[in-house]
Amino acid sequence: MQVRKSLERKGKRMATRTIKVGALARVEGEGGMLVKIKGDKVHEVQLNIYEPPRFFEAFLRGRSYSEPPDITARICGICPVAYQMSACNAIEDAFGVKVTPVIRDLRRLLYCGEWIQSHVLHIYMLHAPDFLGYESSVHLAADFPDIVNRGLQLKKVGNEIMELVGGRAVHPINVRLGGFYKAPSKAQMLKLKERLEWALVAAKETIDWVAGFNFPDFEHNYEYVAMRHPDTYAIHEGRLVSDAGLNIAEKDYETIFEEQHVAHSNALHSVIKTRGNYFVGPQARYSLNFDKLSPLAQDYALRSGLGKTCKNPFKSILVRAVETLYAVEEAIRIIGAYEEPEKAFVDVTPNAGTGYGWSEAPRGMLYHRYTFDDAGIIQDCTIIPPTSQNQKSIEGDLHHFVSDRLDLPKEDLQWQCEQAIRNYDPCISCATHFLKLELEHL
Repeated sequence: MQVRKSLERKGKRMATRTIKVGALARVEGEGGMLVKIKGDKVHEVQLNIYEPPRFFEAFLRGRSYSEPPDITARICGICPVAYQMSACNAIEDAFGVKVTPVIRDLRRLLYCGEWIQSHVLHIYMLHAPDFLGYESSVHLAADFPDIVNRGLQLKKVGNEIMELVGGRAVHPINVRLGGFYKAPSKAQMLKLKERLEWALVAAKETIDWVAGFNFPDFEHNYEYVAMRHPDTYAIHEGRLVSDAGLNIAEKDYETIFEEQHVAHSNALHSVIKTRGNYFVGPQARYSLNFDKLSPLAQDYALRSGLGKTCKNPFKSILVRAVETLYAVEEAIRIIGAYEEPEKAFVDVTPNAGTGYGWSEAPRGMLYHRYTFDDAGIIQDCTIIPPTSQNQKSIEGDLHHFVSDRLDLPKEDLQWQCEQAIRNYDPCISCATHFLKLELEHL
């Protein structure tokens, strides 16, 4: 495969330049990018998110406690389970609800399905073409149909988990507070296990394939933030930790973090109050929880060239491949131990109070908070998605990345800026294949 080679190409350095990306298309939001260069230094970087606010938090106020799992799932078509699980965790926290071990495992299984389908979509369709010199996955498929088909079939396995446990693959309808409306039968689960045995092999092959990519030499110091659980690789429960000593429960989130409005973005920027930007997502999870991965996932991670931590955002595609393998293994484990429950949910009785919850979306930690009156009517809520938490880190990456590549021709700089953004997020990734770069010499 022909890998795009451009790191050594040189162009004439101008005294003042502006790199302007007018629109990021096909993204869960609308935005652009602006880089201002003075002399041989990057003066300013902006990730401009200009889509009008969607007001989910506002129109949840006044609604019943039972509605957020269905409504918030509509925020994202790629990771609806993350919104449902974070909402359930927060509301159940407010009402003192504890689910049974079977329901806990079913939720984890549903989340595994989302991780598989989201990570595989990102790896095969959105990110791999960057490393292999292809304009898109369609062009990649023309030369390597078997590889792309493997990705499509692996993604389908994730969708099948979501359909069985969640009722459908997009915006699942079987999730409710306290559990599920209906639990799968054991026979249905065992049938799915056959598909997962194939997926386990495909996930291993995916890691070996991605490990052969040519990764740009780019490392940056971040404060990684992710959930951590004492017994397992954290997905839908745990405390929030960082590699700078953070270790908090859900109720303490808003004492440590805050959202800030910036003039160039309609999406809020989330920061740690005392330290600034931080990094959530697969790299953070992996680096803070390597010891909680399965022995097989650890082995494949190390043989792929990853260490026990990963500081190169371009290797996030490799971390996603490792997490895909783990999610397949975890799904097989849960299905193997599954016994159909007599009741698929525990009862939920509303009361006045505030509840806090989070979970690990494919792209990073997702936080919810809800306040209720005595009748269980929502008085206030806050939803903080991974994208807003990573925006400042994306801008920081672009600043450092462009600073080392000022001599590149316009086309190469555009290509690599797109790839740097795609490191972070499947939704952003989808857009940045269609960046239009304007380079002004002033």
